[in-house]
Amino acid sequence: MLSPVPSSHDNSSSPTSQPPARSQISVVASASKTVLHHFKKHVGVGVICAVGYFDPGNWSVDIQAGASFGYRPMLFVIFLAGIIAIVLQVLAARLGCVTGLDLAHHCRLLLHDHPRHPRLVRRLVLYPLYALCEIAIISTDLAELLGSAIGLCLLFPKLPLWSAVLLTGVDVFIFLIIGDPSRTGRPVRLFELVIILLVAMVFVCFILLLVRVHPDWQQVFLGFVPSAGLLQAQPNAVYTAIGILGATVMPHALFLGSNLATQDRVSQPPQPLPTPSDTREVSFLQRLQRFWKSILYISRSERNGLKDYTSRHEFRQNNSVEFIRAHLGHGTVDVILSLLGLAVPINSAILILAATMFYSSGNDSSIGLVNMHTLMLQSLGTAAALLYALALVCAGQTASVTATLAGQIVSEGFISWNVSPFVRRLLTRLISLIPSMVVAISSGGSGINALLIASQVALSVVLPFVAFPLIYLTSSKMVMSVRTPKMSQEKLTDASPIPSTHPVSVSDALPTYQPPLPVHTCVTVVERKSDDPIKRSSTQEHVVVDYSNGYIFTAFAYTIWVVVLIANIYAIAMLGMGQTG
Repeated sequence: MLSPVPSSHDNSSSPTSQPPARSQISVVASASKTVLHHFKKHVGVGVICAVGYFDPGNWSVDIQAGASFGYRPMLFVIFLAGIIAIVLQVLAARLGCVTGLDLAHHCRLLLHDHPRHPRLVRRLVLYPLYALCEIAIISTDLAELLGSAIGLCLLFPKLPLWSAVLLTGVDVFIFLIIGDPSRTGRPVRLFELVIILLVAMVFVCFILLLVRVHPDWQQVFLGFVPSAGLLQAQPNAVYTAIGILGATVMPHALFLGSNLATQDRVSQPPQPLPTPSDTREVSFLQRLQRFWKSILYISRSERNGLKDYTSRHEFRQNNSVEFIRAHLGHGTVDVILSLLGLAVPINSAILILAATMFYSSGNDSSIGLVNMHTLMLQSLGTAAALLYALALVCAGQTASVTATLAGQIVSEGFISWNVSPFVRRLLTRLISLIPSMVVAISSGGSGINALLIASQVALSVVLPFVAFPLIYLTSSKMVMSVRTPKMSQEKLTDASPIPSTHPVSVSDALPTYQPPLPVHTCVTVVERKSDDPIKRSSTQEHVVVDYSNGYIFTAFAYTIWVVVLIANIYAIAMLGMGQTG
């Protein structure tokens, strides 16, 4: 008779058993909301940066590597190059998100007004570094131009090569159609969607091609496992591996990633107030005049007054902790997933195609972009060759647009040269167009392949000079520290944090949130500390949050830099001695 009582009591107390289920539902709902917010607001930057890692220059190196050495040694090299690219690209994203300035502007702040020898540092370090970066941009654009031209010739066989090179200059108008994301301080979603669409086309084309060639997937997966085959192979295997590294890690992508990371992708854009000129009727001639002024301007003034482009690092105010917490984690995840999910698979697919078709047959001599298409047409048919040519055109065009955008960022950052995207695109394309036209008319396809190799060598030479200031800046507490009022920091600490989605391999080095350092008393604007207790009690206390790299990751990053430097020196030495195979 007493048994029903405890059962009813247990049913009434059953909510104690419900919270685990409810908590699981809330966790899933929160995670789904976070993922939806990530795809809605933050996806795009990583894809744009990943474009530079599978440009036509990569295609040439990957095709030759696959045809000459097969799966086993070189697939691991592609994966290793992807890891190095992820490390450097994440550092670029952190620099832009925390400080609000891109890598080019930071190089100017660091070198333009040196405390002791300003003129000497400008002439011996800043301007030569800027010249090297411009050489990298032009070399990148040269590879994209040649790749797009070859792709057009493959799609339209009757089109002469020099005509295809000339036609690729039409993409100078792309910025006028889809907007310029470097000037608004906010994402241009149309620009990002166009790039995502072109990248998706490249990705789908390679999936279809891999289905057609039927590679040995067991050997493919073993190819990503490190082995001693790289050092035991013929001498030019090391040179080819270095070529993959130099062609994969692109200097211009670091400038581009640091700039796009400064954009506010969360808050709503401010609505401009109407002005008297907006209410007046504007004639057609006035509209035409405004249009040409908007695309044909060159100035030496700063871009806008919303950011501090002149104060040295010790006097600058970085982005707020709120902004960093809203963007840093999502931006890091976007970059990592884009490089691992797009750049590495596409480069691997190119090498797998070449290895499957040519390595077993021993036909590995001078396999270039055109030879690959010809052999694919003979082996797999017209449809596969058409997919290959279409993917080459899409890859060349997407990489060309992003290279121009990076060139614009470099010129504005290093020398404060304000130039419209149209003018910048025209100048860069003309510099690349002249040698391409000369080589296409005089030498044809063989000369184009040699020009592609020369462009990748130039990129390899520039990479260490760009990577070093990036590692140095992100490892500096002075550059990467954020000063915030103590009360504001306490509210941020009490609030529920955004779940961290960092991979395990970089979690200790790239934390999205770090505990605050000991409280410093702010006596003046320049953050001087006072020993006077009266002054200390009368001022507001601030918390300094340090977002610089940890000691372990700093050592890891500098180790990567040394490896890249030694590899490039070795490749240049072998190229000079003619021992590249």
